[in-house]
Amino acid sequence: MTTIAELWIYPVKSCQGISLTKAQVTHKGLAGDRQWMIVDQTGKFMTQRTHPQLAKVQTKLNNDYLTLNFEQQQPLQIATHQQGHLIPVTVWRSQTKAIDQGDLAAAWFRQILDVPCRLVRQASEQIRPINPEYALWENQPISFADGYPLLLTNTASLGELNTRISDQQIPMDRFRPNLVVTGDRPFAEDHWQTFKINELEFVVAKPCERCVVITTDQKSGDRSTTQEPLRTLRQFRYQPNQGILFGINLMPKDIGSLTIGEQIIL
Repeated sequence: MTTIAELWIYPVKSCQGISLTKAQVTHKGLAGDRQWMIVDQTGKFMTQRTHPQLAKVQTKLNNDYLTLNFEQQQPLQIATHQQGHLIPVTVWRSQTKAIDQGDLAAAWFRQILDVPCRLVRQASEQIRPINPEYALWENQPISFADGYPLLLTNTASLGELNTRISDQQIPMDRFRPNLVVTGDRPFAEDHWQTFKINELEFVVAKPCERCVVITTDQKSGDRSTTQEPLRTLRQFRYQPNQGILFGINLMPKDIGSLTIGEQIIL
């Protein structure tokens, strides 16, 4: 029996995640996931790909406040619905407008990144659509996630990967998933197309192509000197025209809730 082992949201794109026992599913993904992001002076998104120290930014989220902590820096607390002016922002080739979260937040992140930047929040009235090649309906919305509402990974797949890495055991947090499942065989998820959890239907968009972020320790922000697990994944999980694959990108057809322990019905 395949069940949910972990649920995660990442309120600020590329910062630390929050482990949940129960999560609300929206059409954009899990509620609270990647609602904020850091952008440069041109509005382009900034991530661990170029700023691995973001992995050390701890996040806490409730109905009223987003609270951020980084090492010895004074914590930053901002209202979850803090208003501001709209600025143009870009995530890959996707362009939209987001709500600037003010000079205090910008200065806080500049201390960490040592470059000019702004913290922005997704504006509910500004639709950022999924790639129409995969979308279930026209202008299907997404948060500030790279491309799809949800990422699912499998504990058995990680176990298989770790048997192939001789010098260390890679934790699941390297892959920054939303849903982690357990109880199935390694890479069984490669063959899933649709499934249900708690009567909610999910559609698989495509396998998830992995990048340098998975070589970043999600507690220390340090890059792996051996390029693991990307190096080992390249040996047995590379597909031409798709890249190095681990996990699957999902789109929810329904809204509702998910709880750890619930069964995946294929």
